[in-house]
Amino acid sequence: MPARKHTPIRTCVACRTPAPKRGLVRVVRTPEGNAEIDPTGKKAGRGAYLCLRLACVQTALKAKKLERALKVVLPADTAQALLQMAEQAEEEVTRL
Repeated sequence: MPARKHTPIRTCVACRTPAPKRGLVRVVRTPEGNAEIDPTGKKAGRGAYLCLRLACVQTALKAKKLERALKVVLPADTAQALLQMAEQAEEEVTRL
Protein backbone atom coordinates (compact mmCIF):
# COMPACT_ATOMS: atom_id res chain seq x y z
CA MET A 1 0.00 0.00 0.00
CA PRO A 2 1.61 3.32 -1.07
CA ALA A 3 2.08 6.02 1.54
CA ARG A 4 -0.20 9.05 1.39
CA LYS A 5 1.37 12.33 0.38
CA HIS A 6 1.34 15.00 3.09
CA THR A 7 -0.79 18.06 2.29
CA PRO A 8 0.34 21.21 4.14
CA ILE A 9 -2.51 23.02 5.91
CA ARG A 10 -2.49 26.79 6.48
CA THR A 11 -5.00 29.11 8.16
CA CYS A 12 -6.63 32.14 6.54
CA VAL A 13 -5.82 35.29 8.55
CA ALA A 14 -9.32 36.69 7.94
CA CYS A 15 -11.75 33.82 8.62
CA ARG A 16 -9.32 31.55 10.54
CA THR A 17 -10.40 28.55 8.44
CA PRO A 18 -7.72 25.89 7.87
CA ALA A 19 -7.29 24.90 4.23
CA PRO A 20 -4.70 23.23 1.99
CA LYS A 21 -1.80 25.57 1.23
CA ARG A 22 -2.48 25.44 -2.53
CA GLY A 23 -6.04 26.73 -2.01
CA LEU A 24 -4.87 29.95 -0.36
CA VAL A 25 -2.89 32.93 -1.57
CA ARG A 26 0.31 33.87 0.28
CA VAL A 27 1.30 37.43 0.99
CA VAL A 28 4.92 37.76 2.05
CA ARG A 29 7.03 40.40 3.78
CA THR A 30 10.34 40.21 1.98
CA PRO A 31 13.66 40.60 3.79
CA GLU A 32 13.77 44.17 2.39
CA GLY A 33 10.51 44.95 4.24
CA ASN A 34 8.13 45.04 1.25
CA ALA A 35 4.78 43.25 1.25
CA GLU A 36 3.88 41.47 -1.97
CA ILE A 37 1.80 38.59 -3.28
CA ASP A 38 3.71 35.33 -3.57
CA PRO A 39 2.10 33.19 -6.30
CA THR A 40 4.65 30.37 -5.91
CA GLY A 41 4.44 30.21 -2.11
CA LYS A 42 8.23 29.90 -1.90
CA LYS A 43 9.58 33.44 -1.59
CA ALA A 44 11.81 34.13 1.38
CA GLY A 45 10.23 36.09 4.20
CA ARG A 46 7.37 36.10 6.67
CA GLY A 47 4.14 34.89 5.07
CA ALA A 48 0.44 35.16 5.76
CA TYR A 49 -2.27 33.17 3.98
CA LEU A 50 -5.64 34.36 2.78
CA CYS A 51 -8.70 32.72 1.21
CA LEU A 52 -9.55 34.04 -2.24
CA ARG A 53 -13.12 34.74 -1.18
CA LEU A 54 -14.02 38.39 -1.64
CA ALA A 55 -15.44 38.61 1.88
CA CYS A 56 -12.18 37.33 3.40
CA VAL A 57 -10.02 39.74 1.41
CA GLN A 58 -12.25 42.70 2.32
CA THR A 59 -12.24 41.69 6.00
CA ALA A 60 -8.46 41.27 6.04
CA LEU A 61 -7.91 44.68 4.44
CA LYS A 62 -10.50 46.54 6.51
CA ALA A 63 -9.35 45.10 9.85
CA LYS A 64 -5.66 45.33 8.82
CA LYS A 65 -5.20 41.64 9.58
CA LEU A 66 -2.51 41.19 6.92
CA GLU A 67 -0.60 44.20 8.20
CA ARG A 68 -0.72 42.83 11.74
CA ALA A 69 0.37 39.34 10.65
CA LEU A 70 3.21 40.62 8.49
CA LYS A 71 4.16 43.54 10.76
CA VAL A 72 4.37 45.90 7.78
CA VAL A 73 2.12 48.44 6.02
CA LEU A 74 0.42 46.84 3.03
CA PRO A 75 0.93 48.92 -0.15
CA ALA A 76 -2.21 50.09 -1.97
CA ASP A 77 -1.23 48.27 -5.18
CA THR A 78 -0.89 44.95 -3.33
CA ALA A 79 -4.28 45.45 -1.68
CA GLN A 80 -5.84 46.28 -5.04
CA ALA A 81 -4.26 43.20 -6.65
CA LEU A 82 -5.69 41.00 -3.87
CA LEU A 83 -9.16 42.44 -4.42
CA GLN A 84 -8.90 41.83 -8.17
CA MET A 85 -7.74 38.23 -7.62
CA ALA A 86 -10.68 37.61 -5.26
CA GLU A 87 -13.17 39.15 -7.70
CA GLN A 88 -11.83 36.97 -10.52
CA ALA A 89 -12.06 33.86 -8.32
CA GLU A 90 -15.66 34.71 -7.39
CA GLU A 91 -16.55 35.20 -11.07
CA GLU A 92 -15.08 31.80 -11.95
CA VAL A 93 -17.11 30.14 -9.21
CA THR A 94 -20.37 31.79 -10.37
CA ARG A 95 -19.69 30.76 -13.99
CA LEU A 96 -19.46 27.10 -13.02
